[in-house]
Amino acid sequence: QLQASGGGLVQAGGSLRLSCAASGRTFSNYRMGWLRQAPGKEREFVAAITWSGGSTYYADSVKGRFTVSRDSAKNTVYLLMNSLKPEDTAVYYCAASPLGSNYYYLSSYDYWGQGTQVTVSS
Repeated sequence: QLQASGGGLVQAGGSLRLSCAASGRTFSNYRMGWLRQAPGKEREFVAAITWSGGSTYYADSVKGRFTVSRDSAKNTVYLLMNSLKPEDTAVYYCAASPLGSNYYYLSSYDYWGQGTQVTVSS
């Protein structure tokens, strides 16, 4: 299971840190991804990280502002979001995609957590 938390309301320019706690199985052969869905838009890739080497991947829209990290001892993945913009407003999901698949595509994710709402006011 994947349990996302940490969403909330923040002003533009502010920061939030999302957490995704993994339990019930090992995800060592997966990339852990963050994806988001804004109102009226399709769900999109935001960032991903591998458990083993900690390789990270970002969508162009968040590169330089968001940082994905993991704490293997706690089985938790984080998404630190800085310099938030109103267009970052969305429901954020954590999910797991098998290594070797294309983490950019939603169809590659086998396991999903529930979403957490992030709202950025202008």
